[in-house]
Amino acid sequence: MSGSGARTAADGTSYGVAHGVMPADTTKDVRARGAGVSPQVAVLPVGSFEQHGAYLPLATDTLVACAVAREIAAAYPVHLLPPVTISCSHEHADWPGTVSISSVTLHAVVRDIAASLRRSGVDALVVVNGHGGNYVLGNVVQEASARGERMALFPAAEDWEAARETAGVVTSLLTDMHAGEIETSILLHAHPEFVRPGYESADFTADDRRHLLTTGMSAYTESGVIGRPSLGSAEKGKELLASLTEAFGPYFRLLTSEPAGDPGAVRG
Repeated sequence: MSGSGARTAADGTSYGVAHGVMPADTTKDVRARGAGVSPQVAVLPVGSFEQHGAYLPLATDTLVACAVAREIAAAYPVHLLPPVTISCSHEHADWPGTVSISSVTLHAVVRDIAASLRRSGVDALVVVNGHGGNYVLGNVVQEASARGERMALFPAAEDWEAARETAGVVTSLLTDMHAGEIETSILLHAHPEFVRPGYESADFTADDRRHLLTTGMSAYTESGVIGRPSLGSAEKGKELLASLTEAFGPYFRLLTSEPAGDPGAVRG
């Protein structure tokens, strides 16, 4: 996972899908993958740059989004884009290192990327979101769909829940809010070099967070952690990514169906 994936182009050559968090495609690779595929689909990882306790890096959400997108690109004929690395992390502003942009800016960035893709012949965009605070991405997709554009947001809560059950993740999605079992597991699998000691004893829960948007994270946790990272493992991370990759299938079929939006396209 932390290395590059490999795919075979239409001309029979093998090329790397990604190295680390960055796509490794050339223009030739993109042209070959798009040959005979209509409509074409691009995948955009969106992460964040925010505190994740003392043992996970500020770039955790970006690394998670890229890991999911990389697996998708290895399994489906999609164009893998480089990540958006700074987003809406205002609730983490009390911790040093956290950087945010406004929701208006994030909305504009994603919309501009989608428009640029359409001009180059890629009609569909899947936004792979790695940060729960990026609420505006749902609005971006809603508005694009209302305009008749092809766009989806992935993974949905249902996809995460199915992946959690498949991988044997013990912590519920409510409790596993930040730097917990899921994120620690994915990084232990995909980027173990970035996980520092300390996650084994950093568990902290705060399930009642009804005032989070008003008070920010610091009202609920001193460490920045809400979840049970001690339960994380590389094996769980591998299974989480495998489940999410399988869950992407209906999204791909929906976006590539004619016409887009046919409910029957997501069955099966």
